[in-house]
Amino acid sequence: MENIILGLLLLQARTIYQLRKRINDGLNLMYSCSTGSIQAALKKLLKSGYICISEVTENGKKKKLYSITDEGKQYFHLWINSPINNSAKNPELAKIYFMGFSEKENRVHLIENHLKGLRKLYLELQVICEDGERLSTELQNNEIAYYQLQTARYGRDLMKFNIDWYSRLLKEIRK
Repeated sequence: MENIILGLLLLQARTIYQLRKRINDGLNLMYSCSTGSIQAALKKLLKSGYICISEVTENGKKKKLYSITDEGKQYFHLWINSPINNSAKNPELAKIYFMGFSEKENRVHLIENHLKGLRKLYLELQVICEDGERLSTELQNNEIAYYQLQTARYGRDLMKFNIDWYSRLLKEIRK
């Protein structure tokens, strides 16, 4: 979570509300977030000296605005340039692995509901991809926007794969 926050703060200074909204609106495939988890990460980043706080007044309300420090930029650049981990871990697959212990009717119900959620997420990611493609056209040669779009495409394509895979599984268990 800390690295996600640092990356977002590299783009622009943000309030905790803006951080949470941005994570929920496009980065929720990578991290689930609550205000509490963001606050814990911010506290850790502040203690490390990677971010700082300033107060701004907006519409008569005081808000805390978080910004990345030079130390935070150095830490982020070390992280972003480190090797990408290889992992196929998906904790939800444990439910499929042990699904034979569940009643057959419940298995079908669980997978049908999971497919509904996957389809909803796929549509949300499709909208993000379309928005990203429009933005990418406007910001030609912007490498940051390019890789953000690639991440959205990955999420969309992963959801498509999952929809196809769970649809096949559902078809097989209905036989």
